[in-house]
Amino acid sequence: MPSLRKIMFFSVFNLITAATCFGQQSLSSAIERQFNKIENDILTTAEAMPESRFNFTPESLNIENSTFKGVRTFAGQIMHLATDNILIWSAITGDSVRADIEDVNGPKSIKTKKDIIEYLKSSFTIGRKAISTLTNQNAMDMIDFRWRKLPRLDLAFYALTHANEHYGQMTIYLRMCGIVPPATLSNQ
Repeated sequence: MPSLRKIMFFSVFNLITAATCFGQQSLSSAIERQFNKIENDILTTAEAMPESRFNFTPESLNIENSTFKGVRTFAGQIMHLATDNILIWSAITGDSVRADIEDVNGPKSIKTKKDIIEYLKSSFTIGRKAISTLTNQNAMDMIDFRWRKLPRLDLAFYALTHANEHYGQMTIYLRMCGIVPPATLSNQ
């Protein structure tokens, strides 16, 4: 006859297991949580830079012994990020990309702050669509991206990592222009 201790152990174990199963979220919802945060951080940072400084680059500061020669402008950071978002997330969905994207710096016709931010927002819309297609069943499906095959999930991680890298650069550009990044302001 099983001991009371064993019965209690297995009862608690079964309750924990059941609670864990019911509390599980989908793969796409886990990715979307990270996506929502970086989307908000990037959009508020882009909005915080005045249009008059949108083409700022640290190279213009002429800091002695710096290595800023040839770095992207603030607008260039956003255009590159948005374009790579479109390219990466579209690879996950299998959708075609805009015809005016010639390289990773985006369409040359997009120049104003308003248009750049709209382009950025459109890239996040594509990202949200791609994330909604990810499931446990298809996450490891191999897809073609930049001359190699990668799992769909790997591309989602790459998109989030890439966005975070450029967000970090954008916040430094803001600070170089004397602007406190919105995420910092909200934490004060």
